[in-house]
Amino acid sequence: MTATIPPTQLTLRPWRPGDAGAVLAAFAGSDMATQSGEPIIDLAGARRWLDWPMSLAGSGTGYAFAVTLDADEPVANVALSNIDRHGCGWVSYWTAERVRGRGIASSALVAAVAWWHDIAGIPRLELGYRLNNPGSASVAASAGFIVEGRQRGKLCYDGVRYDVETAARLDADPRPAARHPSLVIGHD
Repeated sequence: MTATIPPTQLTLRPWRPGDAGAVLAAFAGSDMATQSGEPIIDLAGARRWLDWPMSLAGSGTGYAFAVTLDADEPVANVALSNIDRHGCGWVSYWTAERVRGRGIASSALVAAVAWWHDIAGIPRLELGYRLNNPGSASVAASAGFIVEGRQRGKLCYDGVRYDVETAARLDADPRPAARHPSLVIGHD
């Protein structure tokens, strides 16, 4: 008989200044350079990155959550930014390389989506991912995002143009179940 291992409890909480070390560690991943406007190669860069999610709190333009495991160390980010007057916002997410493949991004996004719809009252959530990133496509689909189109040559990294698939979900769309139980500690 195989023992059942309980799923990992995730906590989504606001980012804090003390999270700089975790941000630096996460951005050391081989594919994280495109997740920030500048390379995060030292604690000063990690602190500058933290200015962005912390500035969203209370701004009315977005919400960002540090996704933590048992030790309260952030291992992922889920964010909603650029909320417009129509109640539409742009979703982004990343996961530290060391915890990928465990369903953490998917579960965190499911929990954040419910919070953004039900607590923050945002009716439409939008996102995009490069077509060569099936992991990100899977995370979006697992949180109930529906593909709406393709933007050809939308992004350019190191001189290479990438197509982006766009997806969205409405607050009335079906709510998928998360693989991991999640607790969301909201913003004020």
